[in-house]
Amino acid sequence: MSSLASSETRRFQTANPYEAQFGYSRAVRRGPFIAVSGTTSIDPVTGQLRHPGFAYDQARSVFAEIIRAVEGLGGTAKDIVRVRMFVTDGSDADGVGKALKEALGEVGPAATMIVGAGFVSPAMLVEIEADALVLSNLCMRGDTKK
Repeated sequence: MSSLASSETRRFQTANPYEAQFGYSRAVRRGPFIAVSGTTSIDPVTGQLRHPGFAYDQARSVFAEIIRAVEGLGGTAKDIVRVRMFVTDGSDADGVGKALKEALGEVGPAATMIVGAGFVSPAMLVEIEADALVLSNLCMRGDTKK
């Protein structure tokens, strides 16, 4: 069995009430892979929604929470390779995209934005999930541009 397959699973949890209610983790790491669950702007300490009514501000706090979760499992923002953004209203797409560029623009992850989503609370305007690959001990080639 390879060392990747036999790696232990580590979990990152917050005070988000949905994690306990539905039985999931904010993020999970197995080997070099980190998967961050769909994240909304719920304060990780109080469990209260931050920035109701403001998609850009919600997205900024979501990206900060995603980076915090990745760092909590031994990665960095630079290890984030993919994000999936779910937005309730198309008029908020530019603001959410702006928050992505501010948070991860230098990283340049693969990204998808889906408009028309509905969430467990109507005050939630944005939900974002992310994947990271922590290869800090391996040699990496530079970016390839075509």
